[in-house]
Amino acid sequence: MTDVHATISAADHTHDEEHTHGLVAHHFDDAQQQHDAIELGMWAFLAQEVLFFGGLFLAYLLYRFKYEDAFAEGSHELYLSLGTVNTAVLLTSSLTMALAVYAAKIDNKKSLFRYLLLTIILGLVFMGIKGVEWTLDYREHLVPGQFFGFDYSEHLAGRSPEIAQHVQLYFFLYFCMTGLHALHMVIGVVILAWVAIKAARAKTSLRDANFVEMMGLYWHFVDIVWIFLFPFLYLIKA
Repeated sequence: MTDVHATISAADHTHDEEHTHGLVAHHFDDAQQQHDAIELGMWAFLAQEVLFFGGLFLAYLLYRFKYEDAFAEGSHELYLSLGTVNTAVLLTSSLTMALAVYAAKIDNKKSLFRYLLLTIILGLVFMGIKGVEWTLDYREHLVPGQFFGFDYSEHLAGRSPEIAQHVQLYFFLYFCMTGLHALHMVIGVVILAWVAIKAARAKTSLRDANFVEMMGLYWHFVDIVWIFLFPFLYLIKA
């Protein structure tokens, strides 16, 4: 009985200490419950994001198999080298984000700031490269709309209007999917910048570790989406 009372007393002491130091919000019993609740909320959010992107991927796959030749024609107009570089950039950012999560868990503010800053820079590099690619697409009339055409491409010259419409559908899905992905990147970078500023001012604590970990899940999700987008959009064979 003495051991049981001692265990309960130690647990109560830990519980009180966590609340006293602000590590646990008042509506949670302990740090583990708080972490589990936050993690469940993030996974629920990511689940609806999967459904959101899933609709676009489903539409893409349906039209991809229906208009295989036209989608291959559209894919050949993309800049594979830029897409490959961006893939490497995002994979590297996943590593720096994982290191930031670890730094947050051990409350190493300097390392947290350093790895968050690297992740942000890599995210900005990705968006910069994507911006260059979109600019090139625009100049070559690849953006669906009034000025969409194939006069810029020798191997597409003289193709039927039907093929042109199907290639335009490919680029419509391309800009929707990459645009939505870029929007998620922007949101992630802004939030990480806010945490990085707190870390630079030494205002983060172990309580922020949960938030950084959830942002890590978000960032990895965005990276995984690109891992699917890259082969779907850039590596189509004729």
